[in-house]
Amino acid sequence: MTLLVTGGAGFIGSNFVLDWFGQSDEQIVNLDALTYAGNLHNLDALRGDARHVFVQGDIGDRALVDRLLAEYRPRAIVNFAAESHVDRSIHGPGEFMRTNVLGTFALLEAARGYWGALEANAKSAFRFLHVSTDEVYGSLAPGAPAFTETHPYEPNSPYSASKAASDHLVRAWHHTYGLPVLTTNCSNNYGPYHFPEKLIPLMIVNALAGKPLPVYGDGMQVRDWLYVGDHCSAIRTVLAKGKVGETYNVGGWNEKPNIEIVRTVCTLLDELRPSAEGSYARLISYVKDRPGHDRRYAIDARKIERELGWRPAETFDTGIRKTVQWYLDHADWVAGVQSGGYRDWVARNYAAR
Repeated sequence: MTLLVTGGAGFIGSNFVLDWFGQSDEQIVNLDALTYAGNLHNLDALRGDARHVFVQGDIGDRALVDRLLAEYRPRAIVNFAAESHVDRSIHGPGEFMRTNVLGTFALLEAARGYWGALEANAKSAFRFLHVSTDEVYGSLAPGAPAFTETHPYEPNSPYSASKAASDHLVRAWHHTYGLPVLTTNCSNNYGPYHFPEKLIPLMIVNALAGKPLPVYGDGMQVRDWLYVGDHCSAIRTVLAKGKVGETYNVGGWNEKPNIEIVRTVCTLLDELRPSAEGSYARLISYVKDRPGHDRRYAIDARKIERELGWRPAETFDTGIRKTVQWYLDHADWVAGVQSGGYRDWVARNYAAR
């Protein structure tokens, strides 16, 4: 038995692959284009492990995907492959359209051709699980009910628009062609191997380097925070028990404003790696807000709990402590991802703010 995992060298994808092999000996074929956020060092623990077959390539390469499907005969495809950073989508939306929309289309077409030719038992067991985001739902007013699976799509950034488009394609391929799909829409993930352009790892890395901690606007943008290990367990659960054609929202039940997240990181660093210069909170710097910044996201994850029995195991307090400690313990990994290209990106995104 085999899974085809796309984007399995990125943040969530690599955590899923590592988590999977902690639970199962089932083979994974891992297809990743290794763009700036894909990092094979995330998977160093699997070097020499015959269960893990890594292939560098693009989900939009139909010939390659067709060959992998024919050779390895997976029972499921789990699609993590995506461009995922809102700020990058504002600066360069084209890549987001190419990967998230056209790439998903190509992957769906390859999956449809493969699935259609399977024999009856394998065909009925096959699944295409598409991993998406709560950002497709748009922004919530303070006090408004959290996003449910039936909330209308109102994407507000090139990134969220491209993910909304991919979700619609997945839904259409199920309703038009019968492809057995599952979709998950998750809240903000955090944890090990998170590329340090996102809020939590950026704050940790900058604080340790004595650099400013850039907080957009007033810092009161609210997000629901989900520890990546909990997200992995949710995906395993949906793959095993989810109803074909359904969407499941995955959240951590941890709504917090960004500035509270930053201050929590500073407090933990003050405890775990004190600075001779005083509290890391001294580095907090408010910068100009990004265009179209959604004010609040919140996930109602009752459906996945009610129907599939899943709930997150980590509280925010336990998850953020594990995360900060991981970055302290893995300075070599951090140094390895802070290439010249990454430094150039940070300078370009924040210098004018």
